[in-house]
Amino acid sequence: MALSRRALLASGATAAVGPLTPTGRDTAVRTLRGTLAPGAPDWVYLPLDVPPGTAELRISYTYAKPPVPPGTPGNALDIGIFDQRGTGLGGRGFRGWSGGARGEFFLRADAATPGYLPGPVEPGRWHVALGPYTVAPEGLRYEVTATFTYGDPGEPAVPAYPPQRAVGRGRAWYRGDCHLHSVHSDGRRTPAELAVLARAAGLDFVNSSEHNTHAAHAAWGPVAAAQPGLLVLTGQEITTRTGHVLAVGTTPGTFTDWRYRARDQRFDRFAHRIRGAGGLVVPAHPHAACIGCAWRFGFAEADAVEVWNGPWTPDDEVALASWDAALTAGRGGWLPLLASSDYHRDPDRVGSPQTVVLAEDLSREAILAGLRTGRSYAAESSAVSVTFDAVTARGAHAGIGDRILAGADTEEVLIRLAVDGSDTGSGAYDLRLVTDQGLVLTAPAATRLEWRTTPARTSYVRAEARHPASAPPLPGAPAALTNPIWLSP
Repeated sequence: MALSRRALLASGATAAVGPLTPTGRDTAVRTLRGTLAPGAPDWVYLPLDVPPGTAELRISYTYAKPPVPPGTPGNALDIGIFDQRGTGLGGRGFRGWSGGARGEFFLRADAATPGYLPGPVEPGRWHVALGPYTVAPEGLRYEVTATFTYGDPGEPAVPAYPPQRAVGRGRAWYRGDCHLHSVHSDGRRTPAELAVLARAAGLDFVNSSEHNTHAAHAAWGPVAAAQPGLLVLTGQEITTRTGHVLAVGTTPGTFTDWRYRARDQRFDRFAHRIRGAGGLVVPAHPHAACIGCAWRFGFAEADAVEVWNGPWTPDDEVALASWDAALTAGRGGWLPLLASSDYHRDPDRVGSPQTVVLAEDLSREAILAGLRTGRSYAAESSAVSVTFDAVTARGAHAGIGDRILAGADTEEVLIRLAVDGSDTGSGAYDLRLVTDQGLVLTAPAATRLEWRTTPARTSYVRAEARHPASAPPLPGAPAALTNPIWLSP
Protein backbone atom coordinates (compact mmCIF):
# COMPACT_ATOMS: atom_id res chain seq x y z
CA MET A 1 0.00 0.00 0.00
CA ALA A 2 1.30 3.50 -0.82
CA LEU A 3 0.03 7.03 -0.40
CA SER A 4 -1.42 8.50 -3.57
CA ARG A 5 0.06 11.71 -4.98
CA ARG A 6 -3.17 13.49 -4.10
CA ALA A 7 -2.95 12.29 -0.50
CA LEU A 8 0.66 13.44 -0.30
CA LEU A 9 -0.25 16.90 -1.52
CA ALA A 10 -3.12 17.12 0.95
CA SER A 11 -0.96 16.05 3.87
CA GLY A 12 2.09 18.17 3.15
CA ALA A 13 4.21 15.07 3.84
CA THR A 14 6.63 12.79 2.11
CA ALA A 15 5.94 9.23 3.19
CA ALA A 16 6.89 5.63 2.63
CA VAL A 17 4.73 2.70 3.67
CA GLY A 18 6.43 -0.58 4.39
CA PRO A 19 4.94 -3.98 3.56
CA LEU A 20 2.84 -5.98 5.99
CA THR A 21 5.52 -8.14 7.57
CA PRO A 22 4.58 -11.27 9.58
CA THR A 23 6.53 -11.43 12.85
CA GLY A 24 5.05 -14.67 14.11
CA ARG A 25 2.04 -16.90 13.68
CA ASP A 26 -0.28 -14.39 15.34
CA THR A 27 1.26 -10.99 14.57
CA ALA A 28 2.32 -8.74 11.70
CA VAL A 29 3.90 -5.30 11.49
CA ARG A 30 3.70 -2.40 9.08
CA THR A 31 5.89 0.72 9.25
CA LEU A 32 5.07 4.18 7.90
CA ARG A 33 7.84 6.74 7.52
CA GLY A 34 7.81 10.28 6.28
CA THR A 35 8.83 13.89 6.70
CA LEU A 36 6.67 16.89 7.42
CA ALA A 37 7.92 20.21 6.13
CA PRO A 38 7.58 23.54 7.95
CA GLY A 39 4.13 24.89 7.19
CA ALA A 40 2.58 21.40 7.08
CA PRO A 41 -1.19 21.18 7.61
CA ASP A 42 -2.48 21.01 11.16
CA TRP A 43 -3.60 17.39 10.68
CA VAL A 44 -2.00 14.70 8.55
CA TYR A 45 -3.75 11.34 7.98
CA LEU A 46 -1.70 8.24 7.22
CA PRO A 47 -3.77 5.44 5.63
CA LEU A 48 -3.42 2.12 7.44
CA ASP A 49 -5.09 -1.03 6.09
CA VAL A 50 -6.18 -3.28 8.94
CA PRO A 51 -6.31 -6.96 7.93
CA PRO A 52 -9.31 -9.20 8.69
CA GLY A 53 -8.98 -11.19 11.90
CA THR A 54 -7.16 -8.44 13.80
CA ALA A 55 -7.98 -8.64 17.50
CA GLU A 56 -5.60 -5.93 18.68
CA LEU A 57 -3.97 -2.96 16.98
CA ARG A 58 -0.92 -1.40 18.60
CA ILE A 59 0.65 1.83 17.35
CA SER A 60 4.00 3.28 18.36
CA TYR A 61 5.82 6.25 16.91
CA THR A 62 9.01 8.24 17.10
CA TYR A 63 10.15 11.46 15.47
CA ALA A 64 13.35 13.46 15.13
CA LYS A 65 14.03 16.26 17.59
CA PRO A 66 16.99 18.16 16.14
CA PRO A 67 18.46 21.12 18.03
CA VAL A 68 17.10 24.52 17.00
CA PRO A 69 18.33 28.08 17.53
CA PRO A 70 17.11 29.89 20.67
CA GLY A 71 13.60 31.20 20.21
CA THR A 72 12.80 28.80 17.37
CA PRO A 73 10.21 26.08 18.05
CA GLY A 74 11.49 22.54 17.68
CA ASN A 75 9.56 19.47 16.61
CA ALA A 76 6.46 18.40 18.53
CA LEU A 77 4.13 15.78 17.04
CA ASP A 78 0.74 14.69 18.38
CA ILE A 79 -0.96 11.41 17.45
CA GLY A 80 -4.36 9.71 17.42
CA ILE A 81 -6.36 7.33 15.24
CA PHE A 82 -9.59 7.01 13.24
CA ASP A 83 -11.12 3.70 12.23
CA GLN A 84 -12.64 2.46 8.97
CA ARG A 85 -15.56 4.90 9.30
CA GLY A 86 -13.28 7.71 8.19
CA THR A 87 -11.71 10.97 9.30
CA GLY A 88 -14.63 13.27 8.50
CA LEU A 89 -15.16 16.30 10.69
CA GLY A 90 -17.53 15.39 13.49
CA GLY A 91 -15.58 12.32 14.53
CA ARG A 92 -17.70 9.39 13.37
CA GLY A 93 -14.53 7.32 12.99
CA PHE A 94 -12.74 8.73 16.04
CA ARG A 95 -11.09 6.07 18.21
CA GLY A 96 -8.73 8.11 20.35
CA TRP A 97 -6.15 10.82 20.80
CA SER A 98 -3.15 11.10 23.07
CA GLY A 99 -1.58 14.25 21.66
CA GLY A 100 2.08 14.15 22.61
CA ALA A 101 1.51 12.47 25.97
CA ARG A 102 2.62 8.94 25.01
CA GLY A 103 4.58 7.17 22.34
CA GLU A 104 2.47 4.02 22.11
CA PHE A 105 -1.17 2.93 22.36
CA PHE A 106 -3.36 -0.09 21.67
CA LEU A 107 -6.99 -0.84 20.91
CA ARG A 108 -9.00 -4.04 21.19
CA ALA A 109 -12.63 -4.96 21.84
CA ASP A 110 -12.45 -5.14 25.61
CA ALA A 111 -9.79 -2.54 26.43
CA ALA A 112 -7.69 0.33 25.13
CA THR A 113 -4.94 2.65 26.24
CA PRO A 114 -6.32 5.61 28.25
CA GLY A 115 -7.49 8.26 25.82
CA TYR A 116 -8.67 5.63 23.32
CA LEU A 117 -12.01 3.90 22.86
CA PRO A 118 -12.19 0.12 23.22
CA GLY A 119 -14.17 -1.72 20.58
CA PRO A 120 -13.78 -4.22 17.74
CA VAL A 121 -10.82 -3.67 15.42
CA GLU A 122 -12.75 -3.91 12.19
CA PRO A 123 -10.92 -4.60 8.92
CA GLY A 124 -10.60 -1.79 6.41
CA ARG A 125 -8.73 1.45 5.88
CA TRP A 126 -7.97 3.19 9.15
CA HIS A 127 -5.97 6.41 9.48
CA VAL A 128 -3.25 7.34 11.93
CA ALA A 129 -3.77 11.04 12.64
CA LEU A 130 -0.66 13.16 13.15
CA GLY A 131 -0.76 16.69 14.51
CA PRO A 132 2.46 18.60 13.88
CA TYR A 133 2.14 21.08 16.73
CA THR A 134 5.45 22.73 15.81
CA VAL A 135 7.95 21.85 13.06
CA ALA A 136 11.66 22.65 13.14
CA PRO A 137 13.17 24.51 10.14
CA GLU A 138 14.73 21.30 8.79
CA GLY A 139 11.45 19.41 8.92
CA LEU A 140 10.01 16.64 11.06
CA ARG A 141 10.96 13.04 10.28
CA TYR A 142 8.63 10.46 11.80
CA GLU A 143 8.25 6.69 11.94
CA VAL A 144 4.96 4.99 12.86
CA THR A 145 4.86 1.26 13.57
CA ALA A 146 1.57 -0.66 13.50
CA THR A 147 1.45 -4.12 15.07
CA PHE A 148 -1.53 -6.36 14.28
CA THR A 149 -2.34 -9.22 16.62
CA TYR A 150 -4.76 -11.84 15.29
CA GLY A 151 -7.12 -13.99 17.32
CA ASP A 152 -10.40 -14.00 19.18
CA PRO A 153 -11.57 -10.38 19.50
CA GLY A 154 -13.29 -11.04 22.84
CA GLU A 155 -16.39 -9.38 24.22
CA PRO A 156 -16.70 -5.62 23.61
CA ALA A 157 -16.42 -3.42 26.69
CA VAL A 158 -19.66 -1.90 27.96
CA PRO A 159 -19.19 1.73 29.06
CA ALA A 160 -20.17 2.53 32.65
CA TYR A 161 -20.91 6.24 32.75
CA PRO A 162 -21.22 8.26 35.98
CA PRO A 163 -24.74 9.00 37.27
CA GLN A 164 -26.35 12.40 36.76
CA ARG A 165 -26.93 12.97 40.47
CA ALA A 166 -24.89 12.56 43.66
CA VAL A 167 -25.70 12.70 47.37
CA GLY A 168 -26.08 16.40 48.12
CA ARG A 169 -27.46 18.84 50.68
CA GLY A 170 -30.52 20.17 48.85
CA ARG A 171 -30.34 23.87 47.96
CA ALA A 172 -26.79 24.83 48.89
CA TRP A 173 -23.47 26.20 47.71
CA TYR A 174 -21.52 23.42 45.96
CA ARG A 175 -17.83 23.53 45.13
CA GLY A 176 -16.37 22.19 41.91
CA ASP A 177 -13.47 22.07 39.50
CA CYS A 178 -14.45 22.00 35.81
CA HIS A 179 -10.97 21.63 34.29
CA LEU A 180 -8.97 18.50 35.19
CA HIS A 181 -6.70 16.16 33.24
CA SER A 182 -6.05 12.50 33.98
CA VAL A 183 -4.00 9.78 32.28
CA HIS A 184 -6.67 9.83 29.56
CA SER A 185 -4.87 12.86 28.08
CA ASP A 186 -1.71 14.49 29.40
CA GLY A 187 -2.37 14.23 33.15
CA ARG A 188 -0.43 11.99 35.50
CA ARG A 189 -3.18 10.62 37.75
CA THR A 190 -6.05 8.21 37.20
CA PRO A 191 -9.67 9.34 37.55
CA ALA A 192 -9.83 7.41 40.84
CA GLU A 193 -6.83 9.35 42.17
CA LEU A 194 -8.33 12.65 41.01
CA ALA A 195 -11.56 11.81 42.84
CA VAL A 196 -9.68 11.28 46.09
CA LEU A 197 -7.86 14.60 45.63
CA ALA A 198 -11.15 16.33 44.81
CA ARG A 199 -12.83 15.13 47.98
CA ALA A 200 -9.75 16.06 50.03
CA ALA A 201 -9.99 19.55 48.51
CA GLY A 202 -13.59 19.87 49.69
CA LEU A 203 -15.13 19.56 46.23
CA ASP A 204 -18.64 18.36 45.48
CA PHE A 205 -18.30 18.06 41.70
CA VAL A 206 -15.71 17.76 38.94
CA ASN A 207 -15.87 17.85 35.15
CA SER A 208 -13.94 15.36 33.00
CA SER A 209 -12.10 17.59 30.51
CA GLU A 210 -9.46 15.62 28.62
CA HIS A 211 -7.79 17.11 25.58
CA ASN A 212 -9.64 16.09 22.40
CA THR A 213 -11.04 12.80 23.67
CA HIS A 214 -14.08 11.62 25.60
CA ALA A 215 -12.56 8.22 26.43
CA ALA A 216 -12.45 9.01 30.15
CA HIS A 217 -16.24 9.28 30.45
CA ALA A 218 -16.63 5.53 30.96
CA ALA A 219 -13.68 5.41 33.36
CA TRP A 220 -15.46 7.81 35.73
CA GLY A 221 -18.49 5.55 36.23
CA PRO A 222 -16.89 3.16 38.76
CA VAL A 223 -15.15 6.12 40.40
CA ALA A 224 -18.43 7.95 40.97
CA ALA A 225 -19.98 4.76 42.38
CA ALA A 226 -17.18 4.61 44.95
CA GLN A 227 -17.60 8.33 45.80
CA PRO A 228 -21.38 8.86 46.23
CA GLY A 229 -20.88 12.44 47.44
CA LEU A 230 -18.98 13.47 44.29
CA LEU A 231 -20.89 14.47 41.16
CA VAL A 232 -18.90 13.73 38.00
CA LEU A 233 -19.81 15.84 34.98
CA THR A 234 -18.58 14.58 31.62
CA GLY A 235 -17.06 16.92 29.07
CA GLN A 236 -13.89 17.63 27.13
CA GLU A 237 -11.25 20.27 26.49
CA ILE A 238 -11.47 21.02 22.79
CA THR A 239 -7.89 21.98 21.97
CA THR A 240 -7.83 23.77 18.62
CA ARG A 241 -4.91 25.64 17.09
CA THR A 242 -6.56 28.98 17.85
CA GLY A 243 -7.81 28.47 21.40
CA HIS A 244 -9.08 25.94 23.91
CA VAL A 245 -12.68 25.58 25.07
CA LEU A 246 -14.25 23.44 27.78
CA ALA A 247 -17.37 21.41 27.15
CA VAL A 248 -18.85 21.22 30.65
CA GLY A 249 -21.49 18.66 31.56
CA THR A 250 -22.32 17.17 28.17
CA THR A 251 -24.26 13.91 27.95
CA PRO A 252 -21.87 11.03 28.73
CA GLY A 253 -20.30 9.68 25.56
CA THR A 254 -20.43 13.02 23.70
CA PHE A 255 -17.41 13.73 21.49
CA THR A 256 -16.63 17.23 20.19
CA ASP A 257 -14.26 17.68 17.28
CA TRP A 258 -11.29 20.05 17.51
CA ARG A 259 -9.86 20.00 13.97
CA TYR A 260 -10.49 23.57 12.83
CA ARG A 261 -9.22 27.10 13.33
CA ALA A 262 -11.10 30.34 13.89
CA ARG A 263 -10.66 31.26 10.23
CA ASP A 264 -12.57 28.11 9.20
CA GLN A 265 -15.87 29.47 10.60
CA ARG A 266 -16.82 26.09 12.06
CA PHE A 267 -16.82 26.68 15.79
CA ASP A 268 -20.49 27.64 15.99
CA ARG A 269 -21.41 24.19 14.65
CA PHE A 270 -19.58 22.48 17.50
CA ALA A 271 -20.70 24.97 20.13
CA HIS A 272 -24.27 24.12 19.14
CA ARG A 273 -23.40 20.44 19.44
CA ILE A 274 -22.12 20.96 23.00
CA ARG A 275 -25.33 22.75 23.95
CA GLY A 276 -27.39 20.12 22.15
CA ALA A 277 -25.76 17.56 24.44
CA GLY A 278 -26.84 19.62 27.45
CA GLY A 279 -23.44 21.17 28.17
CA LEU A 280 -21.90 24.59 28.60
CA VAL A 281 -19.41 26.22 26.21
CA VAL A 282 -16.60 27.75 28.30
CA PRO A 283 -13.50 29.27 26.63
CA ALA A 284 -10.49 28.22 28.74
CA HIS A 285 -7.54 30.45 29.77
CA PRO A 286 -8.47 32.90 26.98
CA HIS A 287 -5.28 34.98 27.25
CA ALA A 288 -2.75 32.19 27.86
CA ALA A 289 0.61 32.72 26.17
CA CYS A 290 1.32 29.17 24.91
CA ILE A 291 1.15 28.45 21.17
CA GLY A 292 -2.46 27.99 20.09
CA CYS A 293 -3.84 28.56 23.61
CA ALA A 294 -5.20 32.12 23.36
CA TRP A 295 -8.89 32.30 22.43
CA ARG A 296 -9.53 33.60 18.87
CA PHE A 297 -13.15 32.56 18.22
CA GLY A 298 -14.92 35.42 19.99
CA PHE A 299 -17.50 34.97 22.73
CA ALA A 300 -20.80 35.01 20.85
CA GLU A 301 -21.21 31.24 21.32
CA ALA A 302 -19.91 31.08 24.90
CA ASP A 303 -22.00 30.34 28.00
CA ALA A 304 -19.31 31.33 30.52
CA VAL A 305 -15.58 32.06 30.51
CA GLU A 306 -12.72 30.61 32.54
CA VAL A 307 -11.26 33.82 33.97
CA TRP A 308 -9.05 32.12 36.59
CA ASN A 309 -6.96 29.14 35.51
CA GLY A 310 -4.61 27.53 38.04
CA PRO A 311 -2.18 29.69 40.05
CA TRP A 312 -2.89 33.39 39.43
CA THR A 313 -0.67 34.83 36.68
CA PRO A 314 -0.63 38.00 34.55
CA ASP A 315 -2.73 36.36 31.83
CA ASP A 316 -5.46 35.76 34.43
CA GLU A 317 -5.32 39.45 35.34
CA VAL A 318 -5.77 40.27 31.65
CA ALA A 319 -8.65 37.79 31.41
CA LEU A 320 -10.34 39.42 34.41
CA ALA A 321 -9.95 42.91 32.95
CA SER A 322 -11.26 41.77 29.56
CA TRP A 323 -14.23 40.04 31.17
CA ASP A 324 -15.03 43.11 33.26
CA ALA A 325 -14.80 45.34 30.18
CA ALA A 326 -17.43 43.15 28.50
CA LEU A 327 -19.69 43.58 31.52
CA THR A 328 -19.22 47.35 31.37
CA ALA A 329 -19.95 47.48 27.64
CA GLY A 330 -23.28 45.74 28.23
CA ARG A 331 -23.08 43.65 25.07
CA GLY A 332 -26.41 41.95 25.23
CA GLY A 333 -26.34 39.23 27.91
CA TRP A 334 -23.28 38.57 30.00
CA LEU A 335 -20.91 35.69 30.56
CA PRO A 336 -20.42 34.34 34.07
CA LEU A 337 -16.86 33.71 35.21
CA LEU A 338 -15.52 30.29 36.20
CA ALA A 339 -12.32 29.27 38.01
CA SER A 340 -10.58 25.93 37.55
CA SER A 341 -7.31 24.27 38.50
CA ASP A 342 -6.39 22.87 35.05
CA TYR A 343 -4.76 20.09 37.05
CA HIS A 344 -2.22 17.93 35.19
CA ARG A 345 0.31 16.83 37.79
CA ASP A 346 1.79 17.85 41.12
CA PRO A 347 2.48 20.55 42.24
CA ASP A 348 -0.83 21.53 40.58
CA ARG A 349 -3.63 21.37 43.16
CA VAL A 350 -7.07 20.00 42.39
CA GLY A 351 -9.65 22.59 43.42
CA SER A 352 -7.21 25.48 43.43
CA PRO A 353 -8.95 27.55 42.28
CA GLN A 354 -12.56 26.34 42.23
CA THR A 355 -16.03 27.54 41.35
CA VAL A 356 -18.66 27.71 44.11
CA VAL A 357 -22.20 27.55 42.73
CA LEU A 358 -25.64 27.92 44.29
CA ALA A 359 -27.72 24.96 43.10
CA GLU A 360 -30.99 23.34 44.05
CA ASP A 361 -29.28 19.97 44.55
CA LEU A 362 -26.14 18.09 43.58
CA SER A 363 -27.22 17.05 40.10
CA ARG A 364 -25.94 17.73 36.62
CA GLU A 365 -29.04 19.76 35.74
CA ALA A 366 -28.93 21.91 38.88
CA ILE A 367 -25.17 22.56 38.82
CA LEU A 368 -25.22 23.57 35.15
CA ALA A 369 -28.21 25.84 35.78
CA GLY A 370 -26.30 27.61 38.56
CA LEU A 371 -23.20 28.01 36.41
CA ARG A 372 -25.20 29.18 33.39
CA THR A 373 -26.96 31.93 35.37
CA GLY A 374 -23.82 33.08 37.15
CA ARG A 375 -24.99 32.28 40.67
CA SER A 376 -21.42 31.45 41.55
CA TYR A 377 -18.09 32.79 42.67
CA ALA A 378 -14.45 31.76 42.38
CA ALA A 379 -12.33 30.84 45.41
CA GLU A 380 -8.70 29.86 45.81
CA SER A 381 -9.71 26.86 47.95
CA SER A 382 -12.54 25.42 50.02
CA ALA A 383 -11.18 27.37 53.01
CA VAL A 384 -12.64 30.57 51.51
CA SER A 385 -16.37 31.37 51.64
CA VAL A 386 -18.08 34.50 50.32
CA THR A 387 -21.40 36.12 51.16
CA PHE A 388 -22.30 38.93 48.76
CA ASP A 389 -25.74 40.48 48.36
CA ALA A 390 -27.74 43.66 47.80
CA VAL A 391 -30.84 44.91 49.68
CA THR A 392 -33.11 47.93 49.66
CA ALA A 393 -35.11 49.55 52.45
CA ARG A 394 -38.26 48.21 50.76
CA GLY A 395 -37.02 44.65 51.25
CA ALA A 396 -35.85 43.89 47.70
CA HIS A 397 -32.94 41.45 47.71
CA ALA A 398 -30.47 39.97 45.21
CA GLY A 399 -27.51 37.63 45.47
CA ILE A 400 -24.59 36.81 43.21
CA GLY A 401 -25.66 36.63 39.57
CA ASP A 402 -29.09 38.15 40.29
CA ARG A 403 -30.66 41.51 39.50
CA ILE A 404 -32.07 43.77 42.21
CA LEU A 405 -35.08 45.83 41.21
CA ALA A 406 -35.11 49.18 42.95
CA GLY A 407 -38.19 51.37 43.02
CA ALA A 408 -36.45 54.20 41.13
CA ASP A 409 -33.09 55.21 39.69
CA THR A 410 -32.36 57.09 42.87
CA GLU A 411 -33.40 54.44 45.40
CA GLU A 412 -30.51 53.51 47.65
CA VAL A 413 -29.20 49.95 47.47
CA LEU A 414 -27.03 48.54 50.25
CA ILE A 415 -24.21 46.24 49.05
CA ARG A 416 -22.86 43.79 51.65
CA LEU A 417 -19.73 41.62 51.39
CA ALA A 418 -18.30 39.12 53.87
CA VAL A 419 -15.36 36.79 53.25
CA ASP A 420 -14.53 34.04 55.71
CA GLY A 421 -11.54 31.73 56.03
CA SER A 422 -8.24 31.50 54.19
CA ASP A 423 -5.44 29.10 53.36
CA THR A 424 -3.09 31.08 55.61
CA GLY A 425 -5.45 31.35 58.57
CA SER A 426 -5.48 35.15 58.75
CA GLY A 427 -8.96 35.45 57.28
CA ALA A 428 -8.41 39.10 56.28
CA TYR A 429 -8.03 40.36 52.73
CA ASP A 430 -8.05 43.55 50.73
CA LEU A 431 -11.76 43.64 49.86
CA ARG A 432 -12.66 45.47 46.66
CA LEU A 433 -15.89 46.45 44.94
CA VAL A 434 -15.82 46.99 41.17
CA THR A 435 -18.62 48.54 39.10
CA ASP A 436 -19.09 49.78 35.55
CA GLN A 437 -17.08 52.84 36.70
CA GLY A 438 -14.16 50.68 37.82
CA LEU A 439 -12.81 50.12 41.32
CA VAL A 440 -15.04 52.12 43.68
CA LEU A 441 -14.12 50.88 47.16
CA THR A 442 -11.21 49.11 48.86
CA ALA A 443 -11.17 47.90 52.47
CA PRO A 444 -7.63 46.79 53.37
CA ALA A 445 -7.13 43.82 55.71
CA ALA A 446 -10.86 43.36 56.19
CA THR A 447 -13.40 40.56 56.33
CA ARG A 448 -16.57 42.68 55.96
CA LEU A 449 -17.67 45.80 54.14
CA GLU A 450 -20.84 47.70 53.22
CA TRP A 451 -21.42 50.26 50.49
CA ARG A 452 -24.41 52.23 49.27
CA THR A 453 -25.23 53.14 45.70
CA THR A 454 -28.18 53.61 43.32
CA PRO A 455 -29.11 52.22 39.91
CA ALA A 456 -28.46 55.67 38.46
CA ARG A 457 -24.81 55.45 39.54
CA THR A 458 -24.16 51.72 39.17
CA SER A 459 -25.35 49.15 36.65
CA TYR A 460 -23.54 46.26 38.33
CA VAL A 461 -21.21 45.58 41.23
CA ARG A 462 -18.88 42.66 41.73
CA ALA A 463 -16.53 41.80 44.59
CA GLU A 464 -12.92 40.75 44.96
CA ALA A 465 -10.95 39.52 47.96
CA ARG A 466 -7.23 39.99 47.30
CA HIS A 467 -4.11 39.02 49.15
CA PRO A 468 -1.84 41.95 50.05
CA ALA A 469 -0.03 43.35 47.03
CA SER A 470 3.53 42.15 46.55
CA ALA A 471 4.33 44.65 43.78
CA PRO A 472 2.20 47.79 44.26
CA PRO A 473 0.40 49.42 42.55
CA LEU A 474 -0.56 46.05 41.07
CA PRO A 475 -3.11 44.29 43.28
CA GLY A 476 -2.32 41.03 45.01
CA ALA A 477 -3.52 37.65 43.84
CA PRO A 478 -7.19 36.97 44.53
CA ALA A 479 -8.58 34.71 47.20
CA ALA A 480 -12.07 35.11 45.71
CA LEU A 481 -13.84 36.76 42.78
CA THR A 482 -17.60 37.01 42.38
CA ASN A 483 -19.95 37.29 39.47
CA PRO A 484 -21.85 40.60 39.48
CA ILE A 485 -25.06 41.71 41.06
CA TRP A 486 -27.04 43.82 38.60
CA LEU A 487 -29.00 46.94 39.55
CA SER A 488 -32.16 48.13 37.77
CA PRO A 489 -34.80 50.74 38.63
